[in-house]
Amino acid sequence: MPAKLSVNLNAIAMLRNRRDLPWPDVADLGRIALRAGASGLTVHPRPDQRHIRFSDLPILRALIDDEFPEAEFNIEGYPTEDFLALCEATEPEQVTLVPDDPSQATSDHGWDLVKHQEFLKSVVDRLRSKGMRVSLFADGDGLAEPMRLARATGAERVELYTGPYGGCYDDPAEAARQVDLLGLTADAAKAEGLAVNAGHDLTVANLPALVRRIPHLAEVSIGHGLTADALEYGMAETVRRFCRACGQSI
Repeated sequence: MPAKLSVNLNAIAMLRNRRDLPWPDVADLGRIALRAGASGLTVHPRPDQRHIRFSDLPILRALIDDEFPEAEFNIEGYPTEDFLALCEATEPEQVTLVPDDPSQATSDHGWDLVKHQEFLKSVVDRLRSKGMRVSLFADGDGLAEPMRLARATGAERVELYTGPYGGCYDDPAEAARQVDLLGLTADAAKAEGLAVNAGHDLTVANLPALVRRIPHLAEVSIGHGLTADALEYGMAETVRRFCRACGQSI
């Protein structure tokens, strides 16, 4: 099955937050994305609410429940008590746990699964007991042992951090090396029974090579590149372009 596309709405929310005005409307653009073929919506609510606001979560939850019941809501974030309470109140289909410091501009590394295994196990247990699927943000460095440790936490998926791959857009040789490392990591995850997501700096140009190397890729979460393309092509056509880059016939 081709990888599914989850549209990350953070960049749209950040644009909205530049003014104390209700546009661009995050929910309306989420609706356009889902109508165009996206399989879900992703948000990463940070403590300072510099993009997605806590008040956006029930609105997006209702959008999916009322209009797109086959779609999924994915909430990303560092598992503070406040974040976990937001997840429990919103009941997303998937929670992606990331090891961010609140001051970081964006996610830029996966979990140290040796150091944080016991902490993550308790968080995973808590979220899964509420019916939420849990994915752990992981480095795509080609190593197998972190995937074994990820599985031992009880998580059902990993999301491979594809930033290093996206960053070598002008270096084909390095891009090929990064794709192979991501593929090796995905192979190790699959061998442990983990499903594989991916995200960070993915584009229409670099997605096809990734999905060829990881044919069992379950989902990609894309925000920055997709939002940038939407300024040129519009949201609906941009979603269709990304779905096709994932291998979907849309």
